[in-house]
Amino acid sequence: MAADGLKDMLGRVSLTPVARARSILLEELAAVPLKTRKCTLPEALDRVLSSTILSPENLPKHPRSTMDGFAVRAADTFGASSSMPCYLEIDGDVAMGQMPEGEVTQGKCFRIATGGLLPKGSDAVVMFEHTIPVDGKMIEVVKSVGVGINLIDCGEDIEKDSPALTKGHLLRPQDLGLLAGLGLSELTVYEKPTVGILSTGDEIVPWSESPPPGKIRDINSITLSGLCRRLGARVTDYGIVTDSEETFFATVEQATRENSVVLFSGGSSVGMRDLGERVIEKLGNPGILVHGVALKPGKPIIIGLSNGCAIFGLPGHPVSAMVCFEFFVEPALRLLSGIPDPDKTLKPAVAALLDRNINSAAGRLDLVRVRLEEQENGPPLAVPVLGKSGSISTLSRAHGYFLIEEASQGLNKGTTVQVHLLL
Repeated sequence: MAADGLKDMLGRVSLTPVARARSILLEELAAVPLKTRKCTLPEALDRVLSSTILSPENLPKHPRSTMDGFAVRAADTFGASSSMPCYLEIDGDVAMGQMPEGEVTQGKCFRIATGGLLPKGSDAVVMFEHTIPVDGKMIEVVKSVGVGINLIDCGEDIEKDSPALTKGHLLRPQDLGLLAGLGLSELTVYEKPTVGILSTGDEIVPWSESPPPGKIRDINSITLSGLCRRLGARVTDYGIVTDSEETFFATVEQATRENSVVLFSGGSSVGMRDLGERVIEKLGNPGILVHGVALKPGKPIIIGLSNGCAIFGLPGHPVSAMVCFEFFVEPALRLLSGIPDPDKTLKPAVAALLDRNINSAAGRLDLVRVRLEEQENGPPLAVPVLGKSGSISTLSRAHGYFLIEEASQGLNKGTTVQVHLLL
């Protein structure tokens, strides 16, 4: 058993601080080898690069205009103003999509559109707005330009052999655009993690059914599945598993063989019917890493590892399960996706003023759900959405949450808090 911490008189492992629990998990998972695969550029969206891509060419290959106007020699415009313009002869036109013919020589210019290739001899572009036509072959320039103005130079976007995107980069639409501009049609990326989800408890029925007295619908499986799929994971639902240890063990064992992460909910609290700890211990290699964290809600989570598969026994209460997912499962999935620093991701947050006093127990990280209310003047108000961890509606009504750190015994009304938005 590799659980962190000591056991109390009831045989429970003492609560592990959240940061310590997450560190234990990610350190163990960092040693798990990741699989890679080749994919086409359109398939690469939301995948993670398994190696750094060096630019095979300069981008752009040739200087281009960023404005509609005239390609000029910058020196020919020096000193030009509305009271003392300079005069340039129009000596050619740049056709879009074609290399310009001819060369810009002293006292002359070429008409050019945005995106046009700069003709030889020119080193700047004068905007149409800063010129006055004299006739069909001559213009007045009323504002001078410096070298490189209103153009993008060869390799200015990215130079040949320089890193275009680095290993561990999560590919977004704009990244695919960059790679398309470099002519790359195939990439090597990390395989997406696979997640097996099962719910435990003889009191659980499928969410699509009407529960008889004493039964409740399975909320967690569809919620957890959605959270996993949002992170790009492939999900297999193993259904509702009876509280029989033999059946539960067989299902979890199968799920660990077939997936990189396994989530079960409902069997992580201390009690006679708690199977999660026994099953993870039985699977072993190394077995349980953490059982119980100093977090509210979410205290009774079990975190384990078996043959490279991360196993999470999440609390049965939906809010607790979702909180544990964000603090532990999400960074694990990001790491297994190939993201090198999964614990340092930026979350959208807004500053808000707490609208009431909130108490907290020292030594525990408290997550407080809030809704945001705009004020005419000043930052929004953070209004706590109160409710028990079994009340899923508190998350649906909340815009986000803030944290009360372990060292604090609460926060006063009017305190500025950082509200992490629930997207």
